[in-house]
Amino acid sequence: MITAEQEQSLLDVSAVLQEAPLLAVEVSQDKPARDYRYKRSEYATREIPEYWIVDPAAAKVTIFTLVEGLYEEEIFVGGDRLLSPTFPQLQLTATQLLTSSPS
Repeated sequence: MITAEQEQSLLDVSAVLQEAPLLAVEVSQDKPARDYRYKRSEYATREIPEYWIVDPAAAKVTIFTLVEGLYEEEIFVGGDRLLSPTFPQLQLTATQLLTSSPS
């Protein structure tokens, strides 16, 4: 987590990662087609092994796992424990993630 001041200092900064991150997390807000359709191909091209869509409007978390160049998806709702191949020790439910708020 970063502070609001740190976030502001990064707004006009451009950066290119040399390696794909292990995990990308998107919060779906106003363009679900972009999140569920277009990002899937963008992230697969970058070979990001796992990405999540946190969708408060639909009250669900979708975890996409890259398998042989294509994403497989699993949907989590309510008390479902999120199953992350990248972070198997994670102990978090969909409800906990969807209802948490920044401090």
